[in-house]
Amino acid sequence: MLRGIIPLGHVAGVRVGAHWSVLATLGLFTLLLGQSLADANGSSIAGWFIAALGAAGLLAALLAHELAHSIVARRNGVRVERVVLWLLGGVSELGAEPKDPRSDLRIALAGPLTSLALAVGFFGVAVVLGTAGGQSVTYVLVWLAAMNLVLALFNLLPGAPLDGGRVLRAIIWRRTGDQLHAAATAARSGRGVGIGLLVLGGAELVLIGNTGGIWLMLLGWFVTSTANAELAVAGLRHRLGDITIRDAMTQEPVTVPATWSVAELLRSPVARTSHHAYPVVDPIGRPVGVLSLADLAALPQSMRATAMVSAVARPLPEGARANEDELLSAAATRAVLRPDADLLVAVDSLGRSTGVITAADLVLACHRSALGLPPRPADPDARPAPNPRRADQEVRYA
Repeated sequence: MLRGIIPLGHVAGVRVGAHWSVLATLGLFTLLLGQSLADANGSSIAGWFIAALGAAGLLAALLAHELAHSIVARRNGVRVERVVLWLLGGVSELGAEPKDPRSDLRIALAGPLTSLALAVGFFGVAVVLGTAGGQSVTYVLVWLAAMNLVLALFNLLPGAPLDGGRVLRAIIWRRTGDQLHAAATAARSGRGVGIGLLVLGGAELVLIGNTGGIWLMLLGWFVTSTANAELAVAGLRHRLGDITIRDAMTQEPVTVPATWSVAELLRSPVARTSHHAYPVVDPIGRPVGVLSLADLAALPQSMRATAMVSAVARPLPEGARANEDELLSAAATRAVLRPDADLLVAVDSLGRSTGVITAADLVLACHRSALGLPPRPADPDARPAPNPRRADQEVRYA
């Protein structure tokens, strides 16, 4: 997930945000469009203003594309976290996978169909206005139509994480009934698409000298890296299978009240446990942060007597909270679990902490699942069985 998101409110019940890098996109398209208008009609303040409006219109079209995905996802029972605009366009952050191939296909096609509809709409308005709205306005409308058409066609390339990759996944899923195989195939296809974009962008930059190749290379890098991540996620889901949070978590975890001072924590029995990270909870037991021994060690010794736990603890990401019945694979793919630093916290219906999963727990669950064993030992303190030889049995050597 992207960090440093600026919230922009809600649209159709979906949270919308923007990463600071979207300003670079806005500036770039304003510059390109403004130069085109200046070449055609001469440079003017009005021309640059129209160019800025055109660039903003493109961002609005990108937002509409992603909102279409999110709205259709919600209608098909898929939780939507938010929509984020960033440097390379937009992304819909879904909180779960579609439940069946038909829903997957509907969600995937919603974005490109919206972009195609916008392309037709912008072109239709340009034709109706003709030159009556001014040459610059007509030019921008035609440009928006072309950009939305390119956006729709580009997203239909058959490789995850592009919409075409989701379509490919839905088709394979429908034919084989194997969602994991479909996801892995779409991810491998996406890796091929990404490498192709990297090569194409590099050739455009080196052979033709067109700086637009840099944009293609950025897109290729994004598609390749995301496809590799999705392939890793598919492997994780395969290894973890139907293991739930409850199956793998440590129950009744040691927690730290947010109202404690660091000095109180260091004097408490909590500091004498073998844990490396702790959920920080509010007065009714709801997790609000995570605190590791590394966080405490990084605090200057002069501040340990006065600092509060709430000030030292890192906020607990929303994705790091999970219901006990949720699949471990689904929760693990949206939460970052660094060894000895991060936690996945299980919560009950009231939001209170009931268990934790660490990076070590996740690795243990993967290995034990591969061996056909339950994700956690029934008795973590169990000792090996004694040697079956009887104590009274005589040992003879030749």
